[in-house]
Amino acid sequence: MKLAGFWIGLGLLALALTLGFSLGRQPVAIATAVAPPQLVRARLMGQPVSVLYVTRSEDTVLVRCYPGQTPSLSVRPMGGQSGVQEGVLNCR
Repeated sequence: MKLAGFWIGLGLLALALTLGFSLGRQPVAIATAVAPPQLVRARLMGQPVSVLYVTRSEDTVLVRCYPGQTPSLSVRPMGGQSGVQEGVLNCR
């Protein structure tokens, strides 16, 4: 029984040291990889919106509007940054 307690204590010590060393280090930057389209809820000018993130050039997004409406896409600079663009899609 004493031997089992020794191994449990040794394991807990190793875990504590591992956590202690990992918490003291600076976070490592991780590069983002392309991912499938993802729909995320957000707020735009106080109004709830859905943001569709598309990161792969081969992805196609199908948009369906109510009868009598047509999808409309407007392109603008993202956050006022030149060279980076975003699109706003509406059904009109």
